[in-house]
Amino acid sequence: MSHLYRTLIFSVIAAASLLPLSVLALYAVAPGWKFPDLIPAKFDLRAVHFLASQAGPVTQHMLSSLAYSLLAVLLSFGLCIAPAHHFARRHFKGKALMEGLFLAPALVPSMAFSMGVHFLFIKAGLADTFIGIVMVLTIFSYPYMLRALTAGYQAFGEEFELCAKNLGAGPIQRFLQVDLPMLMPAAIAGGSVVFLVAFSEYFLVFLIGGGAVDSFTGYLFPYLNSSDRSLGSLLTLVFLTVPVGLFVIIELVVSRMYRRKGIY
Repeated sequence: MSHLYRTLIFSVIAAASLLPLSVLALYAVAPGWKFPDLIPAKFDLRAVHFLASQAGPVTQHMLSSLAYSLLAVLLSFGLCIAPAHHFARRHFKGKALMEGLFLAPALVPSMAFSMGVHFLFIKAGLADTFIGIVMVLTIFSYPYMLRALTAGYQAFGEEFELCAKNLGAGPIQRFLQVDLPMLMPAAIAGGSVVFLVAFSEYFLVFLIGGGAVDSFTGYLFPYLNSSDRSLGSLLTLVFLTVPVGLFVIIELVVSRMYRRKGIY
């Protein structure tokens, strides 16, 4: 692939990513921007002032969303380690069927999935609770982590574990000192998808949380549904800062860690 071709592809992807954000940024400071004006005729900072006055509630809802999303990532990682290892290392009858069943939550429409889960959570006393939201987001999004970890185990083979076992390492030591460092790229990839699904989910959080648990999507939705595009655009930009900032931090931390180990 030539350098010019790669530059062209990168430019198209960058433009497709940045153009919608630039429109949001303009709407945030130009609430009266209408067709056919290419450039807004009037700018004001009303939405910025409103956001500054609502810093407390915005932060509270953002932290709640961040907390249940990160917990969903950790819980899905813990749940998926054993089945991912089994699917990657073992061959048995019905393996494809079992994998399909484990991946089913990602294939079922969220509306059908959520109604059944909501009924069970009401019976179990988990509806309208923070723990209920963490559990439903974990159940809904763990297939992404499972698929990533299975691919991670398949990538480096079983020889490293056997070597550590022959040297006397126990199961926990083999996992912490052999499997986990080599699984880290797959875990980060799967965790990123789980986090994005959990952090941006509105319907499941609203249904299971019942409005009793704070979420930024729940706070944002009324503004997106209103005629005030300025506030909706500004809050959407604030919403984007969390996953983008988190991915930048992860990239910096992981790159630094692997450079110290001389991996790349």
